[in-house]
Amino acid sequence: MTPVAPSPVESASGGSRLVSGLLLIAVVGLAVLVWRWPEPPPDVRPPSAPGGLSVGETTCKSIALSWSGSTDDTEVTGYEVHRDGRVVTSVGGKVQSVVLTEVPAGTWSVTVKARDEAGNVSPAGGAVSVTPPSCGADAKAPSTPGGVKATADGTTVTMTWDAAVDDVGVAEYDVFRDGAKVGTVGGGGPQFTFIDLGVPASAVHRYQVSARDGQGNASSRSAGVDVTAGAACTLLCAITPVGRDTGVVWGLAELPDGSVLYGRRDTYEIVRMDPRTGQVTPLGTVPGGVRAGGDGGLVSLAVASTFARDRWIYVLYTTATDNRIVRLRLRGDELDGGSMQSLVVGIPRGKLHNGGRLRFGRDGKLYAALGDAGNPRLAQDQRSLAGKVLRFNPDGTVPSGNPFGGYIWSLGHRNPQGLAFDARGRLWVQESGDGLTDETNLIVKGGNYGWPACEGTESKSGGGCETPGFVAPQQTFAAYDGGCGGLVFVREVGYIACAGTSRLYRAVLDGDGLLAEVQAVLVGAYGQLLTVEPGSGGTLWLVSGTTGAAGTLDTQFLRITLPPAA
Repeated sequence: MTPVAPSPVESASGGSRLVSGLLLIAVVGLAVLVWRWPEPPPDVRPPSAPGGLSVGETTCKSIALSWSGSTDDTEVTGYEVHRDGRVVTSVGGKVQSVVLTEVPAGTWSVTVKARDEAGNVSPAGGAVSVTPPSCGADAKAPSTPGGVKATADGTTVTMTWDAAVDDVGVAEYDVFRDGAKVGTVGGGGPQFTFIDLGVPASAVHRYQVSARDGQGNASSRSAGVDVTAGAACTLLCAITPVGRDTGVVWGLAELPDGSVLYGRRDTYEIVRMDPRTGQVTPLGTVPGGVRAGGDGGLVSLAVASTFARDRWIYVLYTTATDNRIVRLRLRGDELDGGSMQSLVVGIPRGKLHNGGRLRFGRDGKLYAALGDAGNPRLAQDQRSLAGKVLRFNPDGTVPSGNPFGGYIWSLGHRNPQGLAFDARGRLWVQESGDGLTDETNLIVKGGNYGWPACEGTESKSGGGCETPGFVAPQQTFAAYDGGCGGLVFVREVGYIACAGTSRLYRAVLDGDGLLAEVQAVLVGAYGQLLTVEPGSGGTLWLVSGTTGAAGTLDTQFLRITLPPAA
């Protein structure tokens, strides 16, 4: 018979051995040829976005919703209903309607996402705005908010308070500085935070808050809390908006002259920004970029300490066939596409987990953190560059001292998007988990960080996290606190930017060189925090993104002044 399948496995003895997948056996003389169809690739394609979301019967106590079903290459197993970006309920894949019984006052946005058996989540379908009616005439104001606190750090004041009580529901809270309203916070949680930026220094300011229901009834203002801005700075001394863009920005680097280079992920453009004015100058497009959808694109860029002399820009990006690392020269205000040199090619690409961050080390080598391209098994496969940290020379050659003889420096990574060296020259990686735990890893030469057997310190398969040789993370964040990618160290302090939970964490390196005193110093003030990078003079560059009602993206560049060195 004629074999029609790939990958023959021969048994000269005429016996057989177990192999995975479908088998085709042919007997030729005394030999048995066994062909194995390869296992199908993992499912990394998310379902389509649910459509047709509509609001049915609406009362002060319930909201009826329905939508059109999603499609998937395998099967839709569930739908998530989001209110103002938070999951409020889930239903099975055969259900396309739900009645919400948790109905806070005010106006809120509802979206639906689909999920398949592999855990891939679709984009959100179109949003609908819902304003529940009041349950009868409501003339009663909420109670006065309590537990009000305010602290100043440089010219940034952070307020917190406890929820007020209302017979129907609190819709919003109004925040006042020196008697003037300076902000509004939605009424959807047990405790609330407001961050007031750029507060005039060397003066005492009084902060108060009041609660408002859906009928506009307002409580009395809380007792005042007095703070002095600019008197001391221990965390973030000042946050200064510098510029804006409408593209997704993941890669950013400050040049020796103080200007900033950044990449537009989806269009492969490299742009220069003048921090003094916020003016931007497009420099050109990296040749050959083709997105795979999802998180592919121009995902990182870097410059070496030799930039002023050699003008090389190093880029990690997605092509039609792979992810790759290249370098191009900047000549004046133009990116020289003809100078492009491919340094590392053949990095697997996928719709998800293209990951990626480039960073130069003290040794002059370029380090790259790479995702598993949505195929977890590749993270443990030393024949693949996916799910790895690489180390190589600026010209793309393999340096001496790498542990496996090629580019690979460490393995077992899922989707690392933060890569940084601390003040002691040690390498750290920040990577997102599979909906359970994010990891902050201290990278050691040849280290295996356990994916896909482990996520954080939890086994994914009932055993394996204690495997000899697996390196445990130095810090973990639960999914509801994480969604973190960007990572940078300034002196003895690390900063972690989180897109999923809109947080900036600060962590101090203790005497043993481990992360300590981990705290969120920004929560929800700027939307998704896409990346954080070092700036000159002990500053940070923070890139945030907020999606508008029409689906447009507002990307903001923030310069953060840090406390002076001790």
